[in-house]
Amino acid sequence: MLKKNLLSIAVVTAAMSLAACADKEATTDPVEPEATTEEVVAEPMAETDAMGETDPMAETDGMEDTMATQTIAEIAAGNENLTILTAALQAAGLDTMLMEETKHTVFAPTDDAFAPVLEKLGVTKEELLANTDLLKKVLPYHVLASEVLAADIPYGTDIKTANGATISISEDNVITDATGNTANITGTDIMATNGVVHTIDAVLMPE
Repeated sequence: MLKKNLLSIAVVTAAMSLAACADKEATTDPVEPEATTEEVVAEPMAETDAMGETDPMAETDGMEDTMATQTIAEIAAGNENLTILTAALQAAGLDTMLMEETKHTVFAPTDDAFAPVLEKLGVTKEELLANTDLLKKVLPYHVLASEVLAADIPYGTDIKTANGATISISEDNVITDATGNTANITGTDIMATNGVVHTIDAVLMPE
């Protein structure tokens, strides 16, 4: 009887041990992770690419902002260094010519460029502006009847001005006329709707 009881206990104990081992194996077996390749999305890269792309319209808008919107006369009138030239053009009635659609190039003397002229002639600015006959001779001397950008200046050749006289421009941007007047080009390619303006540091006085 005792042997049967001991045998029964041994069987039960073995069964329990086997069950415990089975449970342990069930809980310790590594669980393979589910494939997550579908969840790896390249959206951040897509956003970066989109940010890195250059918008053609944005470049076009930037170019439009730099396009000329004023005539030569309007540019001169809005430039604080060209007040005497503006007044002279208006006094001589030449400002209307520089508001037309016809292309021109203007070598514009700055206000400082007029100071030696006033001293040489012994007149005031007001007296110079009142001498319309002189202005009509001097001002067209600074105008070409076509648009000539700085890169297109024909250096070393005779250039006909609007009053029929000729000037020459050296490669170091010095203008010389037939009477020996000289002027340095100090600023270039101020673009207008009807041409271009280059500033100079002296007034060219014809004979």
